This record gives sequence, structure tokens and C-alpha cells, in this order.
Amino acid sequence: MIRPLATLLALCLSFQPAAAFDTQATSAFVMDQTTGTVLLNKEGDTPLPPASMSKLMTLYMAFEAIRRGKADGGLDLNEELLVSEHAQSFGGSSMFLRSGERVTVEDLVRGIIVLSGNDACVVIAEALSPDGTEYGFARLMTQRAQELGMPNSTFVNSSGWPQPGHLMSMRDLATLADRLITDFPEFYPLFAETEFEFDNRVPSNRRNRNPVLTMGIGADGLKTGHTEEAGYGLTGSAKQGDRRVIFVISGLDTVRARAQESQAIVNWAFRQFAMRPLAEAGENFGQANVWMGREPTVGLVVPEDVSILMPALATGEIEGEVVYTGPLSAPISAGDPLAELVFTLEGLPETRLPLVADRDVPEGGFLSRVSTAALVLFRMLAEGPEEAS
Repeated sequence: MIRPLATLLALCLSFQPAAAFDTQATSAFVMDQTTGTVLLNKEGDTPLPPASMSKLMTLYMAFEAIRRGKADGGLDLNEELLVSEHAQSFGGSSMFLRSGERVTVEDLVRGIIVLSGNDACVVIAEALSPDGTEYGFARLMTQRAQELGMPNSTFVNSSGWPQPGHLMSMRDLATLADRLITDFPEFYPLFAETEFEFDNRVPSNRRNRNPVLTMGIGADGLKTGHTEEAGYGLTGSAKQGDRRVIFVISGLDTVRARAQESQAIVNWAFRQFAMRPLAEAGENFGQANVWMGREPTVGLVVPEDVSILMPALATGEIEGEVVYTGPLSAPISAGDPLAELVFTLEGLPETRLPLVADRDVPEGGFLSRVSTAALVLFRMLAEGPEEAS
């Protein structure tokens, strides 16, 4: 019988747990985008009303359409789209668009990002909808969200206007923020714009509501949200050095509380955690038994330099395990993935790093196979079939 094998080892790193963050948000999710490590999850998988933060999904689909281009059923930045009566009818955050006028896609996108325009979302939605309606576009939003790995998102409209069944989880919003940053680097700088004075219509409504953009903490996005039901929320991201953090909070009572909580989370994420070197490429973490090979074992090494995210204050030893399913069957080629190095730091999720073969191990010759079969037979006689396997 082939079974998983584990070897305990002590890694030459030390740690003490990072201080936990006691958020005042009803729901929160914080991740280190550089490593994918989840730093905080408070009701992060619970579907909740996302308010205007769901506009990020409309923007993602608009960016996809712009990249496709008008010739392939998408959009052009300079293309002018018609404003419908339905689009004009929305209250709340607005670009103050007028029914019957035409507005460029670029202005609409900036109007959604900076001004949180509900009307701008509807114009984009109706242009991309298969049936010309906002609800038809919302169905596409839900379908695309599932494809992007956002299982707790269901959309009924394009703007986050309060409506039964319009829901997202904070983890899904973090996933969406990650995709926007990664998939559309050409558009992401728009999220850092602090002002957009569209057509000089309402000068008092030209400022971005995202409070972290001007705090000097490396923040460069993404989107605020507020309704009576959802409270005050923010999907944000900040970059300091080589690290980027994505955070989502919801359910705060005031604008001030949202700003303070956002700043505190960013500071905590960067100060309490740091990247530390773990191993150099080719470093050996053990030997694995090889079945019917020219050699009885093969070395297990990391394929490249490895750094991990860990608590910034380091004072102790980390215990890890090398886990593989064995014995391994020859032939084996250098670089074949064979095992994982598994360890957990208190306060962080389990970390699993791949280990690969350090060399080729060809199949053994006739004598090697005979001696292996004889050894197994001897063990079966001495220990029984279960132990011999």
C-alpha cells in the first residue's frame, strides 16, 4: 500500500505570533496580495449587501470589453454611449447625466471610479447587456463572477443600488480587487485619481470618496460603498516596497470610522508582517525512498529562492514537515515535483511549498529489481503484508 509519509524538521527561523487585529467592521477580509496569505477573515465568506463596492464588477467587465475592442463586440474608450431615461432616473452618487446625451466610455469609467456614478454604471450596463437592459447585464455579472472564483456574489443591478438579492462576500471583493490589479495594469492607475470634474456640472461633486488615497500609506485604490443597510465600507489596496495588501471592510457606522479603520488595517498589515528568506534554490530538505530505482533515495530540494510572509518580530523556532506519497517509483527526473514542505505559523494559514527531485534516478537493472522484490517478500514474512507495504 502506498501512503503519505512525513518527516519533521526544524527550520532555522524564529517567530512569535503577530498581534491580532480587532476590527470594528461587521465583516472584513485582509490579504497579502504578494503571497496570497490571508491575514484577517471576519465573516469574510458571508454574502452581504456590498453597496457601491459592487461597481468594481461593472468596471471589470467594462475593462474586458475595452480590451476586446468595438470590432469584437466590446467598447472603445472614445466611443460615445447614449444615456437612457433609466440611467438618468437614479439618485445617490451621480455624474448628473441627462437622458438623450452621449458620453464617452472613458468619462463614464472615470465617473464610476471617482464619482461613484450610479447613472454611469447603467449606461455601461445597457451598452453591454445582451438584451439592452441593466438586469440583463447583472445576469452576466453573476455568471462572470462565478468564472472568476467569486462563489458568494449575486448581482441584480450594475451599481449596488439597494435591492433584495444583490450580495457579495468580502473575500469575493478581495478576489475581484486582486483581479483588477493583476489583469488590468493599464487601467488600475485610474483608481488613484482623487478628482474628476466632469463637464463642470457639479463642482462640489468632483472628489473621490476613498479616504486612504491621501493618507500617505501607499494606498492607490479601489472603491468605497455606503447604504443604510450595508453601512460604510471600503475595498482598498496599498503598496509599500515590494508588498501589496488588499483589504475589504463593511458595516462601519460613519465616514470617519471607515477612514480610521482603513488606515489602522493598512498599518497593521505592513508592520506586523514581513517577508523573510526561507531557503535558497537547490537547498535540500530531506531524502525520499525510491522504488525500483538505480538508487534507493532521491534528494528533495526547493526549485527556487523562497521567501515567506511571517510575523515581523522573530523569536523562536518553526517546525515543518516534508510530506510525500511514497515510496516513489523510478524513473525520476531532476526537477520533478515530488513532495511539499508544510508548516504553520500561529495566526497565519498553513503554508505549503513544493519540493522537487535534486537529480535523475533511472530505473534499476535486473539485480536491483530482484533485490527489491526479495526485500519486500522478506518483510511480508517477518512483519505481515500491511507493515511490509
